[in-house]
Amino acid sequence: VQLQASGGGSVQPGGSLRLSCAVSGSIFRFADMRWYRQAPGKQREFVAHSTSGGFTSYADAVKGRSTISRENAKNTVYLEMNSLKPEDTGVYYCNGHTFNDHEFWGQGTQVTVSS
Repeated sequence: VQLQASGGGSVQPGGSLRLSCAVSGSIFRFADMRWYRQAPGKQREFVAHSTSGGFTSYADAVKGRSTISRENAKNTVYLEMNSLKPEDTGVYYCNGHTFNDHEFWGQGTQVTVSS
């Protein structure tokens, strides 16, 4: 199983991006999917969480500006981010846990927010 993150880029403050995490194989193997990010010089931090049952949660820093969603037919999880701020800059990683408790990480996609 592989997780392939994409969709990062450079945007101005206030802009939007939609990140994608494509799962090789079936997304139905995964009990939950998460997005994390790592800013330069900082530790990786939680961003958003989605379970197979539809539960979602968000870090306070992105709550109200971000939406995590799944498209099962495409074996893909998305993270849509709006009203982006410079502090949202970092490498974004997708992460998944299967129902038999195996953990997988994607390779990361760079998001840069600057004017």
